[in-house]
Amino acid sequence: MSTPTSTAPPPVSGTALPVTPMTARPVDPNRPLRVASVVAGSGLALLTILAVFGNFLVLKRLIAPGDPATTMTNIAESTGLFRWGIASLLAAAVLDVVIAAALLRLFTPVNRDISRLAAWFRLTYAAVFLVAISQLTGVLPAIDNPEQAQRSIDSFNAIWNAGLILFGIHLLLIGYLAYRSGFIAKIIGILLVIAGLGYLVDCFGTVLVSGYALGVAQVTFVGEAVLIFWLLIRGRRLTLNRVATTTVRSPSTPNS
Repeated sequence: MSTPTSTAPPPVSGTALPVTPMTARPVDPNRPLRVASVVAGSGLALLTILAVFGNFLVLKRLIAPGDPATTMTNIAESTGLFRWGIASLLAAAVLDVVIAAALLRLFTPVNRDISRLAAWFRLTYAAVFLVAISQLTGVLPAIDNPEQAQRSIDSFNAIWNAGLILFGIHLLLIGYLAYRSGFIAKIIGILLVIAGLGYLVDCFGTVLVSGYALGVAQVTFVGEAVLIFWLLIRGRRLTLNRVATTTVRSPSTPNS
């Protein structure tokens, strides 16, 4: 006589099947790092565009060093462009905050404390940069007083130059983290350290040397450019460890 076999009841329509080790979806622990890499790379690329526009295509074009009258004439003829230049610099300062958070997430597995320190240096730099930009808002109201407007421009340059010291230290720390990371080529870390030193040389040179106009950072910025490409191209495929699978244990059935 055959023994009847018990069969499981068919699933009710609309009822989700229990999650088992065979049906569990894999969770990639590298995904947050990849997202952080893309966010940091995209932010740095956009920041570069904004900074080039605001500083080189607007301020450098309109401001005539040592000639307040010509500077005010240029700004008066291009007030709209001058406002757009200020807006682009403000946007760049906001992006610095986003980039600081993304780089913190990316480099925390390397060294949490140094990553936090690097983030705080960039955040502090962003705050100083905002104070510097606020000085430019006093230029247009003083358009009929070239000397007063020039003082606002000089204050912007002085405050920003002081803030770049913080930014240079930030690059030194990021360069160290990149060098020690194991997932970024060591040469990129070295180039970032050189870039940071370039900012420090220029900042201290401006303070200590009368008429300093060497512009080392305009040459040593290569490390920053290379980092952007790495973050956007290689960082999006970053893998630190094996993919883990998260499973949900189904309710145990009582023994019959």
